[in-house]
Amino acid sequence: MTTNQSWGGRFAEGPRKAVAAYTDSQSFDRALYAQDIRASQAHARMLGRQGIITPDDASTIVAGLERVREEIASGVFVWKPELEDVHMNIEARLTELVGEAGKKLHTGRSRNDQVGLTFRLFVSERLEAWQYGLATVCYALLCRAQEHRDTILPGCTHLQPAQPVSLAQHLLAYAWMFRRDWQRLKDALKRVRISPLGAAALAGTTYPLDPQSVANDVGFAAVYDNSMDAVSDRDFVLEALFAASTVMMHLSRICEEIILWANPAFGFVRLPDGFATGSSIMPQKKNPDVAELMRGKTGRVYGALMSLLTVMKGLPLAYNRDMQEDKEGFLDADATLGASLQLMAGLLNELRFCPDRMREACKVGFCNATELADYLVGKGVSFREAHHITGQAVAAAEKAGKGLEDLTLDKLRQFNPCIDADVYSVLDYAAAVRRRETPGGTGPQSVQRQIQALRVWLKEVHAD
Repeated sequence: MTTNQSWGGRFAEGPRKAVAAYTDSQSFDRALYAQDIRASQAHARMLGRQGIITPDDASTIVAGLERVREEIASGVFVWKPELEDVHMNIEARLTELVGEAGKKLHTGRSRNDQVGLTFRLFVSERLEAWQYGLATVCYALLCRAQEHRDTILPGCTHLQPAQPVSLAQHLLAYAWMFRRDWQRLKDALKRVRISPLGAAALAGTTYPLDPQSVANDVGFAAVYDNSMDAVSDRDFVLEALFAASTVMMHLSRICEEIILWANPAFGFVRLPDGFATGSSIMPQKKNPDVAELMRGKTGRVYGALMSLLTVMKGLPLAYNRDMQEDKEGFLDADATLGASLQLMAGLLNELRFCPDRMREACKVGFCNATELADYLVGKGVSFREAHHITGQAVAAAEKAGKGLEDLTLDKLRQFNPCIDADVYSVLDYAAAVRRRETPGGTGPQSVQRQIQALRVWLKEVHAD
């Protein structure tokens, strides 16, 4: 086998066929071609400005790279596994197109800082795409919350009925989670958008480069502070994968609830046909496969994070080939998260809620028990005593197969003579929700404030 033209001068022969296949990355890192070309064009322009190569050569390289981009985009580009990666494939084709000028592109840089900038550009663009997906999911949740401000369901702790809440409040809880995810990505972008170009292999270079101008050219605000650090860490990928894992965790949680709610035992929602599948043997089945798969695919994204953490944990400075393993996991996580956000927005838009079943569940779960306890406290009974009295009332109602609100006043007064006819207005589920107007609470005014706050944020996001 012939040696690789980018590094083969020192070698009498090339790597064994099995080794070449094992070390090949162009089969997957070709996904980064647009970012590699963009970074290389910025590098070439800087070399021309600095007088390291002639302005004519710089212009020739930039134009040649544009031709390469067009070839790849149109599908006529021929990828060569023997050239190892996307970077050398592009440079080799550039040289074929423009001749000797193409061989000057790599002046003053190493594949180490080249790969770093290319991948940072790619990760940056994907984080922005994730932000868009998160905003879309938040908008879907906001719309459904606005629609169901007066719908009441059991709020649960330990997956047991606890207190009545509005469905809007329940949906908005997820909207706030996804908003934090969006903010987490925005913060991570500050550390992703740092250009390593100019660090070269690890020690910097003797050429009079202008790294900041390259950063400016590609839209990054800052450059590296330490050349060894610049080429030897992938914490920007780890941070992105952590953020992706957190998003998937939040998606998995709402999937879990949709799966439970779609079970006829709950009956809180009806799945849209386009987001469900049937059974090959049981004709009545309507399976929440999209939600189940999204819940399952969360593990793929977690796996990408743990895999890269494991890759990085024992690496000495500076660059090591182990770091080639940073891309496949990220690419898979990106595909998983992007599709999941798109599907979740669609599912939320089409999901049909069943308010009557939700209200029935409040009754079965005695979700107004706390209201009775608070009512007794208002009558001068200590909270601990009120708690005990209410527990006795719940036990009696459960034995009778009734809700607390169905017990007669005489029956309720058996537990405490302070109870009067006004207790029934307190036991009303809608009234229980209306009374909780503390900041962030489930009361209608609080819910409307949340909706308005999220609406303002989404408008700002759209404006950006």
